[in-house]
Parts: sequence; structure tokens; C-alpha cells
Amino acid sequence: MQSCGVSVAVAACAAARSLGSASSSSGDEGKKMAAGKASETEEDFPTLTAQERDSLAGIDSSLFGFQKLHEDGARTKALLMKAVRCYDSLILKAEGKVEPELFCQLGHFNLLLEDYPKALSAYQRYYSLQSDYWKNAAFLYGLGMVYFHYNAFQWAIKAFQEVLYIDPGFSRAKEIHLRLGLMFKVNTDYESSLKHFQLALIDSNPCTLSKAEIQFHIAHLYEIQKRYRAAKEAYESLLQAEDLPAQVKATTLQQLGWMHHTVEQLGDRASRDSYAIQCLQKSLEADPNSGQSWYFLGRCYSSIGKVQDAFISYRQSIDKSEASADTWCSIGVLYQQQNQPMDALQAYICAVQLDHSHSAAWMDLGTLYESCNQPHDAIKCYINATRSKGCTNTTALTHRIKCLQAQLSNPQLSSLQGKSKMLPLIEEAWSLPIPAELTSRQGGLSSAPQQACKPNHSAEGGGPSLPPHVGPLGQAEDPSCPAKRRRASSPGKGDSWVSNPPQQPVPNWYLSPQKLQVLEQLRSNRASLKPPQLQMLGQLEAQLTMMQQHQHQMRQNASGSQVRPSLPNGPTTNSLPSPNPTLRPHLGPQRPLCPPLANGPVGLGPHGHSDPLPAVDSSNKSNNQSGPAATGPNGDVPYLQPAGSGDAALLPHTCTSAQTQDATLRPALHLNSSQGLQKGCVPHASGSSNSNTAAAIATAAASLGNGGPEGKTPPSADGKTTQEDGLTNHVHSEDGKGAEGGEKPSLSADNPRLSALLAGGKGPEGGEGPSQGTSSTTLDKKGSSAASAASSPISAISTATPSPKSSEHTQTGAHSPANAAPPATSTAPAVNGNGKGGISEDSQSPLKAEPPAVTNVLKACRNLGRNGLSNSSILLDKCPPPRLPPPPSPALPKDKLNPPTPSIYLENKRDAFFPPLHQFCTNPSNPVTVIRGLAGALKLDLGLFSTKTLVEANPEHLVEVWTQLSQPADENWDPAGTKKMWRCESARAHTTIAKYAQYQAASFQESLREENEKKALKEPSDTEPASAESVARKRRGPLKHIKFGTNIDVSDERKWKQQLQELSKLPAFARVVSAGNLLSHVGHTILGMNTVQLYMKVPGSRIAGHQEHNNFCAVNINIGPGDCEWFAVPEPYWGVMSNFCEKNNINFLMGSWWPNLEDLYEADVPVYRFIQRPGDLVWLNTGTVHWVQAIGWCNNIAWNVGPLTAHQYKLAVERYEWNKLQSVKSMVPMVHLSWNMARNIKVSDHKLFEMIKYCLLRTLKQCQWVKEALATAGKETVLRPRTRDEPAHYCTICEVEVFNLLFVRRELLSKKQYVVHCQDCARKGSATLDNFVVLEQHRMDDMMQVYDQFTLAPPLHSSSS
Repeated sequence: MQSCGVSVAVAACAAARSLGSASSSSGDEGKKMAAGKASETEEDFPTLTAQERDSLAGIDSSLFGFQKLHEDGARTKALLMKAVRCYDSLILKAEGKVEPELFCQLGHFNLLLEDYPKALSAYQRYYSLQSDYWKNAAFLYGLGMVYFHYNAFQWAIKAFQEVLYIDPGFSRAKEIHLRLGLMFKVNTDYESSLKHFQLALIDSNPCTLSKAEIQFHIAHLYEIQKRYRAAKEAYESLLQAEDLPAQVKATTLQQLGWMHHTVEQLGDRASRDSYAIQCLQKSLEADPNSGQSWYFLGRCYSSIGKVQDAFISYRQSIDKSEASADTWCSIGVLYQQQNQPMDALQAYICAVQLDHSHSAAWMDLGTLYESCNQPHDAIKCYINATRSKGCTNTTALTHRIKCLQAQLSNPQLSSLQGKSKMLPLIEEAWSLPIPAELTSRQGGLSSAPQQACKPNHSAEGGGPSLPPHVGPLGQAEDPSCPAKRRRASSPGKGDSWVSNPPQQPVPNWYLSPQKLQVLEQLRSNRASLKPPQLQMLGQLEAQLTMMQQHQHQMRQNASGSQVRPSLPNGPTTNSLPSPNPTLRPHLGPQRPLCPPLANGPVGLGPHGHSDPLPAVDSSNKSNNQSGPAATGPNGDVPYLQPAGSGDAALLPHTCTSAQTQDATLRPALHLNSSQGLQKGCVPHASGSSNSNTAAAIATAAASLGNGGPEGKTPPSADGKTTQEDGLTNHVHSEDGKGAEGGEKPSLSADNPRLSALLAGGKGPEGGEGPSQGTSSTTLDKKGSSAASAASSPISAISTATPSPKSSEHTQTGAHSPANAAPPATSTAPAVNGNGKGGISEDSQSPLKAEPPAVTNVLKACRNLGRNGLSNSSILLDKCPPPRLPPPPSPALPKDKLNPPTPSIYLENKRDAFFPPLHQFCTNPSNPVTVIRGLAGALKLDLGLFSTKTLVEANPEHLVEVWTQLSQPADENWDPAGTKKMWRCESARAHTTIAKYAQYQAASFQESLREENEKKALKEPSDTEPASAESVARKRRGPLKHIKFGTNIDVSDERKWKQQLQELSKLPAFARVVSAGNLLSHVGHTILGMNTVQLYMKVPGSRIAGHQEHNNFCAVNINIGPGDCEWFAVPEPYWGVMSNFCEKNNINFLMGSWWPNLEDLYEADVPVYRFIQRPGDLVWLNTGTVHWVQAIGWCNNIAWNVGPLTAHQYKLAVERYEWNKLQSVKSMVPMVHLSWNMARNIKVSDHKLFEMIKYCLLRTLKQCQWVKEALATAGKETVLRPRTRDEPAHYCTICEVEVFNLLFVRRELLSKKQYVVHCQDCARKGSATLDNFVVLEQHRMDDMMQVYDQFTLAPPLHSSSS
């Protein structure tokens, strides 16, 4: 078995050599010290036999999850344990001075033994000692598995991505794609998640989830993304599969049924409800113990007026998974509809005690009190509802509160209202006993997702009244449910009950239900009691008081520790907020989690459990952030401190620093605490359109686990044993009670235990909850020598080497001082056909020497395949995976963070064609340049691009429409207008130019009308000081929606001949097509890059933050009549911007984000800010990060340009490699472009020439190596030359560029369909490539000729464009 770069055999041999000498020396020492150490045995210095060493040579991290040590691998486990002892003793004797590979092997062995702290420590030591650690795919894979185990998803993702980058054909690539899909799903990056699940699905290799389970995830992702038709087809297709596991079938039917109940697009209400009920009933046939399905079924019955059936379903739900606040809320609504207010009150109280921030229950409780003429209590309930972070109708509730307060201030009304009270006061109700039928006999933990509970009040409620007491459930109440907090008895109720938090013994002085009943009877007959009975009454009351105080204290202890998303549910009567996981695909940092697995807990990962990375410093804990602490100073995991803000890319990072407290921090970085949950009732948050997405993710997660309840329970952080049963995302304090009020996403309230889906060979194990509010528990970065990076051809992209480093091998978790990350000394990037190319500018690079003759290169490449070498061969000198650049140093002073934007004013045509203008614009020190008055100087007819002309020319032309929120250009608020955020979503649709033009005109007319009304009312204008208050008022309320017409393609010369001809007036460097434009040499159309795109805007239209594709320059001209406001950040700060996106849980490359200027200012990021007026041309230089908002009504045209410079080519290649690492398609095929440049142009820039030449060299090597490997396998290539204007090819599966050798499925080729695969994806589908034909587009002789003829041209005398 061989890992990438460093074979396991080499490591084993190195260890063997060390161990051999160790054993002999230990023998000598044994003789010398026999007298003094008679007790020392061979166990102290164990040795490995030759046979054992041979066995160990075949073991590395890729066996993790597939080597079942707990079942049939007892011999292997014993061998691993012996090897670990042996290696440990050797390291101890050698004082750590051993071969680095030994530490890597030790990491693998500890990983397989599931000793994660020791595995992490050993991997860190290997990293610190091995300068080219990144060549070792097995090391990166093992490290990723450790991070995954600890739910440190940020670092697990980085490690796994690097494995795929350096070795796309890695033996566990499918497992990596599966886990990346799960982690991205939790992080709400649904597009990336979908891509990785699809990559896992086409791979024929084994992994820890079945094909059906992966298909379920794909269907569920469609649902989350609101692609309901696709989701419906995928679910129904999955149900047709043969031998579908019962749990997958049950969950699929559950999701399908609930989706039909909640999604209007799927048909009329009656047929949808009928289909939903049918699906849910079938789901319950497959899994009768699913409390979630029972709850959904109850909601469906309630919506069609079947009250009795709904109540029975809710009762079943409570029976199966009791601690759902949603179910209690729904029961309360049923009682309220049936005019049974007392029973409704008790159900609502149960809901809000389970979840203090359940806004729907508080709101319904307020409505109940209001209907019973008790406004004081109604106000209290409404206030509680508004305090819930999930409440979206705060404005309406606040208005209602004011109305009620106004009524109370009226003496006549208040005297009428105070005469009779139908219901107890809210304070009294909180202590009421619960009727028997509202209690549950089950003590198991519920992990049902928190769904919205507000039912459809329009449902018919004319059925028979629900019995206030349907009868006990047949068993004594289990005192382990924290929801069933003991309450003070009230007259008239005899079925009081009491309970304790789970996992804690009931104190012996607690009153039993029988004693509470006696207490009630004594109280009700107090006047006639005899002295002994009065004495008993006094004792019971004293005991009751003590019990209440104890429980109140326990509740307070837990009250702030849990972030609980709440239900943004309005008071509207006909809304049926649902647990629909698809209502809002982009979740904020707070989401509820996982629905239950009725058959018990689910294994996490192939080995059943996941622990949080323990925190070291919990000094930042506040009262509302209590939680299990880590064992020991740092939980026995060797963590190191971060080296500084610029090192965010370092792999060992496991917890965030104090910034964790910030609500924008992405939840996936925080450790999942679901394993720290105790059995019993678990307080749940209400679901909403927001929270339901995660709930459904969890539904998927829960139902797909294979774990059983037999898993062992590890000690929790505080030393107490905790148990898990099912999945949930709530963080629990010691007594298991959910605490309200927390709003720190550092409590992983939205981090489903997705690893629970990866159930492996053993039962699940609970883990500790995270230590919340921790400060800086990150792994250290020990500085390595410059030489380690100097030979890395891509180290320009790798400026912040992420990896586990530890300055000391320690099992005690002691921190090592943080040091600087290894410096990157090389600056040039690389490109090649297999994603491993690089361009080096150091002395060891072929760039500095004369490029070798191609015949020598190919001669060296021959027989690689026959020699059994992989593409990790030294001949294919791998480059390290690209890294985020650190922030430029030193940091700019605060007064330099708002630099003036370079602006050039043109007076005539001569100015526009003046050569220094081109040089100024392309100078890397000018991130953005505004060329003012360009249209006037060149006499450009901008009217050709006006809305009126466009409508006349092509009224039916397609327009992509983004629906956005209208808000100030320097701010970005959530839809409710309550908090600033980075995420900036737009809903996508399509229309025509004519229809958008009507909207644009109507928007203008409406604005005029509003302006006139303002003037008539003499309101302060926006420029007056009073506007600040009005703006603040607007922020608090919902924001107005606008539509932005974007990505209008104007490339067709038949349709837009006049317009395109007009643009030929521009100077050559800014034209769409010119000889000096790299994009003109691609040879085919790349829409929006080497063609013109048009944008039609109304005020507030936004182009969210981004860099141009492959870091090319861009030209943008404002047609007018309105202005646009631009924001730009220099290219060297893109790493900082990427880190901000990651912290805010947004994909930097593919997501939609609008930076918070305050964040950038704090991080010392300079921002250019300027106004683009009609006729102004904005030149965006290479790699500039920018975002734009329209101030007025205007149109813009834009395209990309690639100046023929080394700087442009270098940054384009760097982004090409970064895209490959991130599994993002590069819009510019850089390998294809490089060969076209070599054929078409003469290059006089020495640096640019070297980079292109090196790319050609790497491509030739790769093509030769692949052809040799194919010949060895008996596979011939078929020559199929390129046709004119044929676009570059990309792999259909992974979207990497495929150059020259195209792997095409045989059956599709016969139909003239070129569905191209890269070699790695082709082999995953068919290891022997039997189903593929390999097409060769260029003869090797022709490519060799192009390579040899591409020589450095003499420098040009003129620098003009």
C-alpha cells in the first residue's frame, strides 16, 4: 500500500531501523542495569518481530473506518497497541530524535485505535519535522479524520481538500467527498455539498454510507434549495430502489410527506394533504417509533380539521420522543380551538418550559390570555415572544402590546377586565401541575427537530371537545425529563407530578406524586384539619418550598447556556409555520438540529462518536454560556496557541478565539455538543422557516445512522457520565435543561451531528459537549525553515501553511509558544493538466535554468507507469496545495484605510490613447482606476445601450432577475432589518428586456410620487439631520424588495451589431477583443468575460462582493442616467476577505456577500470608495475585490480583459489552482490558453515567458505519463483533432480542465456525445477503463514542436497598447 509521496513501507522501514537499534541497545542496557532495575520487563521496551513489521507496513489512515478492530480485528488491534508502545518507548529513549515518518505511523496507529488526542499529537510532530508533509496524502487524510471526529469542520475541510488536490485518485477519495458533502451541508454551503455528494455517488469504491443514503442527501439538498420538483423526483426515485433499508425508506417518506404538506407549488391543498398523510402513514409503517413522523401526521390532521386524529398523533409523538415543545404547542392550539382554555394553557406552559424562547407558544399563550380578558398576562407573553431571536413579527407584537397597555390605562376598561379571571395568572400557571395525559411515559431523549407549531387556525374546529384528561399513559411518569419541572400544586388539580434533570438522582427530600396529592387534599381541607394533620401539612409545605427553590436554582444555572432558535411566527391566523426544511435554505448561525432515530442513538463517524476539541481557557464564559468544560487543562488534546490573525489558514486550528462570541462566526467551527446530552426530555427550540432547514438536515442525519444503543458512554467533560439517544443540536448544561437567552453561535445550536450519518462498525459513543466561550484554543504553528517552502513551485499561493505543528510531543496538552508560519519564498504559480503543476522562481526551479529540451523530458517520463510509480513521482515534482495569503505587513495606519481612488480625467481622444494611461491602469499598485469623461472624449453614443434603444432592438431578449433588499450602500441587514450581516442573498428568476424596462420605468414613477408626497407632507428630507432617525426606523422594519436585471448577454453580432461596433472606439487595452488581451486567445466564447454583458438597474441594485473569474481585469462603463457607488479592496487582501466569509459561513468564491465596512476597518483593510457617473469607465485591476450598488436608475456594460503581463498570468494561474483545491470550476481554461499563447504570440517579458514555458513543460510530462500508463494497461488512444472554435473541455464530474486526452464513455461516443471525464473520475467509475475511449486531440510530436518553437522574443521598443 502506498500513500502519496511517502510510502508506508518507507515509514515502516525507518521505524524498523530505529526499533532494531533500540532493541539491541535496550538489551545492552538491560544487562548493565539488571541489578538496579530487576523489575524492568520486556513490556517496558517491547520489540517488533520482522513479521510484525511487515504487517504494519500495510497499515495507514486509509483503513480508518474499514478495519473493524472491535469485531474481527482483535489480532490487528493487539499488534497496533504493541506498535504504539514500542514507538512510544523508542521516542522516549531517543528523546524525540527519530525519523519523521515514525511519528506519521504513530499517528495512523493511534487513529485506528481511536486514541484521537495521541493521533493528533503524533501528526503534529510529523508536520513540524517533515518539510514536505503535504506530499503525504495518508497523513493529510488521517489528520482530516481527527478534525472531523472533533467536529472541527473548518480544518477537516482544509485537510481533505488538500488530499484531493495532491492525489485526486486517492484510495479513499469517495469517503472524503462524502464527508465534505456532510460538512458543507451543515455549513449551509449547499452547492458545494451537492457537488461532493454527487462525486461520491459516481465513485464505485466503498465508503461508510450506502448509495441509498447518499441519494437521500442529494434529494434533501434539492429540497433545502427550494428545488421542490427535483426533490420530489429524487425522493420518489429513491423509493423505487430495491432493498431500500427501512430507516432510509421511513425518512424519505417522512420528508416527502411533509414537503407536500408545506409546499404550495406541489399542487392544490386537498391533494397535497392527502398525499402527505399517505406518505407519513407509510413512513410510520416502516418506522412506527418515529416521534417526528407522528408529529407531522398530527399537523396534517389538524390542518384538515381532524382534531381527534391530530390529538392521537401528538400523543403518539410525545410517547415516542417526548421533549418537543412544538408538539406541546400544537396540542395547546387544538385545545384552544376546542374552547378548552385551561387545557390549552397547560400545554402551552409545557411548551415554553421546554423551550423558553418558543415564540409561537408565547404568542399563542398571549392570544389565549387575551381571549380570556386577561391583558396583563397577555402582555407578558407577547413580550416574551418578542424577546425570542427567531420572532419575525416583532413590529406587530409590539403594536399589540401598546394597544393592550393603552386599554389598561383606561380606568373603565381595566375595571371591567379585572372582574373575573378564567385562567390562573402566568406566574401561577408556571407552577401548575400537569394533567396525566400531558405527561409521557418515555424517558428517552428526543431529538426531534424544532418545528413551527402555529397551526392553521382556519381549520374546522367543530368536532367533539377533546377530553381534558384522556387518561394516564399506563406508566408512572419518569422523573428524568427536565421539561416536567415540578410545579406548585393548584386547587382542583390532583395529578401533580415531579421530575428531575436527567442523569441526576432525585433528591430524597423531593415530594413524590402521592405526597403532592396528599398535600393538595390537606390544603383544600385546611379548616377542618386536626393538629397531627396540620403538622403534616406544615412539613409537606416546607418540603415543597425547598424543592421549588432547588429546581429554580437548577433552572437558573442552565438558563443562559443554550442557544435556542425560536419560531418567527406571526400572529396571523391562517399561517401554518412548518418544520419544512426547505423554507429558508440559508440559515443563520442559530438553527435547531436533528430529528430522532427512533431505534436509538446513531453512531458518529465510522467509529461511533465525536468529541469536541477541548478548550483550554474558559475565562470568556459568561453566565449564559455554561457548558461542559474540557477534561484537564485542554482535554488531553495537545493544542497550541494561534500565531496571530494572519494565520487563519493553519490546519491545526480547532476552536476560534474570543471572536467566537461574535454572532457572525460560522457555527460549523464550533464543536457539536450533541453527544453531551443526557437521556430524558430535551428542551427544544421551535422550528420556523429558518430553523426547519437544519431540522430536516438532521432528520436525514438521524435516520441514516446505523448505530445502536449499545455504544459505550464516555465520561463528559465534568467527569459525569452522559448518554446520547438520537440527534440534537442543543447544548445542555449539567442538569440537561435547556437554557434560554443565549445568542452566541459558539454554542453549536446549528451544528447537526452530521458525522452521525457515518455510522461504522461499532455502536455510538457519546462525547463531551463543547467548552463554550473559549478563548484561543488553536493549534500552534511552529516556524519551519524557508528552505522547506523555497522549493515549492506554488508557494506563492501557499503563504500561510496550514498544518498541525507542535513544538513538543506531548500527551498532556501543554501549550507550545506560537511561532510564525513558514515563510513562502517562491512567488510563481503553476498550471498543469492534473492540477499539480507549479511555477517556481527559486534557484531549484527549471525556470531559472534554460528550459530543457522536450525530448529529454519525455524520455525521462517514459516507463513511469511500468515502474509502478504514481503521479507523486519526483519527475512530476508536486507542488504544495495553495494557501490563503496572509494580510500585507506591516498593517496600514487607520488614517490610510480610506485611500483616494485614482481618477483620470480625459478631455479628448488623444488622452484616451496616450500610452501612459494603459501603463497606469495595469500598474499593480493601482487596484482600481476611474477614467472620467471617457464617453465624451471618444464621442461614444451611450444612447445605444439605453433602456429605450434596447427595447426597440430586442424586446424579447432574456434578462436574469435578482430580487434583492433595498438598503443603504454601506450596510447590509437581515431581511427583518434587525442586525447587520455579511450574507447577501438574491432570489433568481428570468424575464425579458421589455418587461424589465416596464418595471424600471414604474419604479422611477413610484419614486417620483413618493417624493412629491414627502414634499406635500413637509417631511424632513434624507439630507437633513432628522433622517438618521427615519433611517434607523426603516432598519428595524422589513426592507423593501427590488429587482435587478443582470447578466444580459449582448454578444450576438446579428442582434447587437451597432452596439458592439460603437465599443471599437475604445483604446485597444480596454477593448473586448484585441491582440494584447489574453482572453482573445482562448479561441472560444466565455460569456461575460470575452463578450459584453449588460446590467439594468434600479436604486439599490447590488453586485455582491467578488473577484473576477481567474483574477482577470474588468472594464465597466456606466450608461446612466443614474450613478453607481463602488467599493474596492486591493488584491493582496483577498485572503482576509476570504477569512471573513468563512467566519460568516459563506463561500468566498461562490457565495453572495456584502462586507461590513466596520469589520474591514477593524482588520486594517483599505477600502476604495467612489461614485461612477454616466460615461465613466471603471478599470478593475487584476484580482481586485469589489462590490457595487446603484444609486439611481442606470444601465451598465462590462467585460473582462487580460493584459499580456506576468502579473496577470501569475494571478490567473494562482486562482486556477485555488479553484481546483476548492472544487470550483475555473471559467478560463489556463492550460488550453497557455498552449494557444505559445502558438499565437511572441512574448518578450522574461517572467511571463518562463511561466508559460513551465506550464507547457508540465503539461507535456502529464500527457506523456498518462499515455504510458494507458499503453501499459493495453489501452490505445484514438486521435480526434480539435475542430475550429471547439471550446476547452472540462470533466463532467469534477469540473477540472481536461487537456488533450479526453476520457469519453464508449456508449455515448457512438451517439456523437462527448461527455468528457478526467482520468481520475473515469477510473473511479471503471477502474480498468473498460467503458471508456480515450480521445487524443494533439499529437505529441506537434506539442513538442510548439514547445520547442516557443522562445523568448526580443523586447518591444514601444510600450503603447
